[in-house]
Amino acid sequence: MDLKTHPTVVAYRPRSRQPITPQELRKICLEAGADDVGFVSLDRPELDPDRQEVLRIFPAARTVISLVCRMSVETVRSPARNMANQEFHTTGHEVNEVARRIVHKLSAAGHRALNPPMAFPMEMDKFPGKTWALSLKTLAQAAGMGRIGIHRNLIHPRFGNFVLLGAVLLDQDLEEEHQPLDYNPCLECKLCVAACPVGAISPQGDFDFSACYTHNYREFMGGFTTWVETIADSKNALDYRERVSDSENASMWQSLTYGANYKAAYCLAVCPAGEEVIGPFLEDRPGFLREIVKPLQQKEETIYVLPGSDAETYVKKRFPHKRSKTVASGLRPTSVAGFLQSMRLVFQPGKAGQLNARYHFLFHGDETHQATIVIAEGCLSVEEGLHGECNLRVQADSRAWIKFLRKEWGLARLLLTGKLRLKGNPRWLSAFGRCFV
Repeated sequence: MDLKTHPTVVAYRPRSRQPITPQELRKICLEAGADDVGFVSLDRPELDPDRQEVLRIFPAARTVISLVCRMSVETVRSPARNMANQEFHTTGHEVNEVARRIVHKLSAAGHRALNPPMAFPMEMDKFPGKTWALSLKTLAQAAGMGRIGIHRNLIHPRFGNFVLLGAVLLDQDLEEEHQPLDYNPCLECKLCVAACPVGAISPQGDFDFSACYTHNYREFMGGFTTWVETIADSKNALDYRERVSDSENASMWQSLTYGANYKAAYCLAVCPAGEEVIGPFLEDRPGFLREIVKPLQQKEETIYVLPGSDAETYVKKRFPHKRSKTVASGLRPTSVAGFLQSMRLVFQPGKAGQLNARYHFLFHGDETHQATIVIAEGCLSVEEGLHGECNLRVQADSRAWIKFLRKEWGLARLLLTGKLRLKGNPRWLSAFGRCFV
C-alpha cells in the first residue's frame, strides 16, 4: 500500500499549530488544579545546571512551566508526623496529576509537552549523584513563584513554604515569561533553626546537608541500604533486635507499603512566612511558639545521626530528651569525581574546629584528578588543580581511594600496597578525616 493512501495517513489532518499565549497557558494550568504557575525559557541562566539533562530527556523543550500546589498548613504543623506525611504524599500525587492533565490538554491542542515527576521516583542508577532532571526550587524561584529561605525551602509569597512544586516541559517559546520576586518572603525569624532536631540550619545560614539527609530522609534513599546491611551483619534474630527496634521495623515496613516517611520537616512546619500564613505569628507570637514550635522541640523521638558528626553533638546538647541513634552514612561516593563534588555536603564545621590546612590530592588509575582542598576557620573550599604550598600531598589510586572511603579497605592496606603515598606529616590526614562523616 502506498503510504499516502494508508487510512491513518488519510485520517490525519495536517493543521498549522497555533502558538499558545501565556494567558491561555496560565488558564490551562489553573483549570488543571495548580494554585499558581510561572513560565521560564530554558535558555535562562538560572537553568544552566539542568539544561543538558532536560534536553536529554526531551530534546524539543523550549519553555519550562513551574507549578505550585498548596498544602494544608495545620496538617503539616501537627506533631503527629503521620498526618504531616499523609499531606506530603497526597499533595505530591496531586502535583503529578495536575501536570499530567496539563500535558494532555496541550497535546490535544497539538503541542508537545512532558511532565517529570514531582520528586520520587528518581533516576536512582545515578545515586548518590544527581538523580533528578530538573531542580524544581531553582526553577520556581526563576519563575517568580517565591524565594528560597534560610531553611532551603521555597517560600511562596502567599502560601508560604506550605507548597509542593511540579513542572511541565513545553516545546514552544512564549511571548512573555516570569521573573524572580524582587524580595524574599523569608522573615529571617530563625524558627527553623530552633526547631530543626539535628541542627542542620545554622543561624548564619549555613546548611548541614548530611545531617538533614541522614535523619529526615532516612527511609527514602541511603537509609534503606544501611538497614539492609544491618540485617546482613546481624548474627541472628536476637542480635538484630538489639540493633533495630520493633517500632523502627514497623516504620520501615510502613514506608515500603504506603510511601516513605519524612522523619521531621519541622523547618516547614514552624515557618510563619507568607501572606496567608503569617497571621497567627503576628497576632500572638508567644502563642505561636507555644502551640507550633514547642511541641516539635519537646517531642520525644529517635534522631538518626552519623557517628562523630556535628549533628550527634548537637542533639545531645540541645535536645537531651530525644534519643540519638548513630547509623552508617548512605552518602558513599562511587567515584573520585563524586567524592570531590560531595565534600561540601558531608563537611563538619564543628569538627574542623581551628584546623587551618591546605591539601593537594593527585588521583591516578581509572580516574585522574588533581584538586586543592583548603580547610580554614570552619570553612571548606575545593578547587581543580594544585594551588599554593600544601601541608600534605596525597597521591592515590582512584579505585583504591574509593574503597577506603567506603570502608572496604583500611588505611594500612592502602599504604602497604603503595596505593596511597603521602608527602608531609600523616597527622594532617587524620585531621582531614575528622572533618567529614
